[in-house]
Amino acid sequence: MWDWDYAEFILPKLLEVIPAALAAALAGFMLASLLGLPIALARRSRSKWIALPVAAVTEFIRSTPLLIQLFVLVFVFPTSFGITLSPFVAGVVGLGIHYSTYMSEVYRSGIDSVPKGQWEASIALNFGKVRTWTRIVLPQSVPPTIPVMGNYLITMFKETPTLSAIMVVELLMTAKVVGSASFKYVEAFTLVGAIFFLLSYPSALLVRALERRLQRSERRTLLK
Repeated sequence: MWDWDYAEFILPKLLEVIPAALAAALAGFMLASLLGLPIALARRSRSKWIALPVAAVTEFIRSTPLLIQLFVLVFVFPTSFGITLSPFVAGVVGLGIHYSTYMSEVYRSGIDSVPKGQWEASIALNFGKVRTWTRIVLPQSVPPTIPVMGNYLITMFKETPTLSAIMVVELLMTAKVVGSASFKYVEAFTLVGAIFFLLSYPSALLVRALERRLQRSERRTLLK
C-alpha cells in the first residue's frame, strides 16, 4: 500500500541530494565536451601512430561498462598507481571519460558535415591549419551538434544512479538508505523515478526546441 504521509516525509531528503546529482552530471558533461574534441581531431589525424592508438582506446572505453570503469578509478588506481580520488571526483572523471568517447563521434559528424568547398576556400585564401579550424571548420561544425550534446547531458544525468555503486550520495543511494530504515521501498524508488522524469522531460523538450530553432536558422542562412 502507498503511504502518502511517509512519501511526504522522505521527499525533502530526496530533494536535498538533487544538487549533487546535477553537479555530477554537469561536471561530467563539461569534461566529456572538453575531451571529446581532441579525441575527434586525433582520430582524424593522418598519422597512424596517433589515429590508431586513440581509436583503440576510444573503442575500448565505449565497449566496456561505465560501472567497471568507476570501480577501476576507485579501487585500482589507489593500489596500483597511488592515485586516490574522492567518490564524487571519481564519478565525474568516470562519466567524463566514458562519454567523451561518444562526444567525439558527435564532433566528428559535425566536422564531416562541413562542405568540401569550405576546406578548398581556406586553401585558396592561404589559411593555415589553426586558422582554418578556428575560423571556418569549428564555427560551422559545433553549433549543429548542440542538440545531440544536450541529449547526452540528459543521458548523463540519468546515469548518475550508477555513481551510488562507488558511494556517491545521490538520489538512488538516498532512496536505498531511506527505504532500508523503514522497509518502505515503493515510495522511495517511485519518488526517485518521478524526480528524474520531472527534471529530464522538460530538458528534453528544451533540446527539441533548440534543435528546431537551429534548423530554422540554418534554412534562413541557406536562403540568403
